[in-house]
Amino acid sequence: MARKLASVQYVHDIWPIEGADRIECIGVLGWRCVAKKGEFKVGDLCVYFEIDSFLPMDERFAFLGSTSLKHNELLGDGYRLRTQRFRGQISQGLALPITVLPEGAWQIGDDVTELLGVRKWEISQRASSGGTIVGTLPAWVPKTDETRVQSEPGLINEFAGLPYYITTKMDGTSVTMYRVEGHFGICGHNYELADDGKCSFWKWAHEHEIEQRLVSDGLDNVVLQGEFCAAGIQGNPLTLKRPEWYVFTVRDANREERLGLDETRSICERLGLTMVPVEECGDDLPYRSVEELLERARGLYENGRTKEGIVIRPQTSVYSPTVGASLSMKVINNDYLVRKARKG
Repeated sequence: MARKLASVQYVHDIWPIEGADRIECIGVLGWRCVAKKGEFKVGDLCVYFEIDSFLPMDERFAFLGSTSLKHNELLGDGYRLRTQRFRGQISQGLALPITVLPEGAWQIGDDVTELLGVRKWEISQRASSGGTIVGTLPAWVPKTDETRVQSEPGLINEFAGLPYYITTKMDGTSVTMYRVEGHFGICGHNYELADDGKCSFWKWAHEHEIEQRLVSDGLDNVVLQGEFCAAGIQGNPLTLKRPEWYVFTVRDANREERLGLDETRSICERLGLTMVPVEECGDDLPYRSVEELLERARGLYENGRTKEGIVIRPQTSVYSPTVGASLSMKVINNDYLVRKARKG
């Protein structure tokens, strides 16, 4: 399911901000945003823009210029939305009156991302991989873009009664390695990359003999996805001296489905790969609200630095009608987002 970076939603709560005369906090989905005081009433429709949205140079968004104007070598000029803090209140995303859209019978949930020219903020993949792009992601490689629980709070209910597990969200860049019909390949977040001696992901795979291990173990039509962490990537928050690849997903390319926890662990052990840390397992997810999950996502990596967050999945793959794929959700640590925003 394509991510709704901009969608029609409604304001379900309004809270005052202590010491603020011109702004207040509003609730949209599972998010809290700062808005002009009196701009919305509870129940009003709005257009909500998620954090990491990149809004086009348009007079409707020009007021963002002082805080959000950015130039990106892939995307050009525009306005990048990030987590911000106003008078102590965290604001995640942007809510604007429904009048920013053309007149029409707008309904809650309508996706207006393309209509408004909104794109996801992304940096050049070449900057982190050093590789040569040879094509888009193959059909058997799904893009690794977990749904944030604040964007789809209803996902919490889909976990009811399901054995679950929680993993640490490692802070790096997504890398996929696959062997399908005897062919081995490597992809970054958006593209397939060439084995031309320039790509750091390919160099790591050769050093660790990933293709040879897959062949020796008789594994074919398998897709391994993980977070590649190293110096030069996201500021190396894990302070690694050598690159590491933390596997978070193993997929069966024939069945086009994600494997469960036990199978994923088994394959990682057989191939000598490091799986993302499993923080918690249980028979029924005890966290029943966005607020409880945000508190659960807080914490530190082993080196004492603020961790990015957590990912929650059922122990056996279950289809989610909400995301149109295997059930999964991520919860980003607000402490991490605030720290990242301070760094610019």
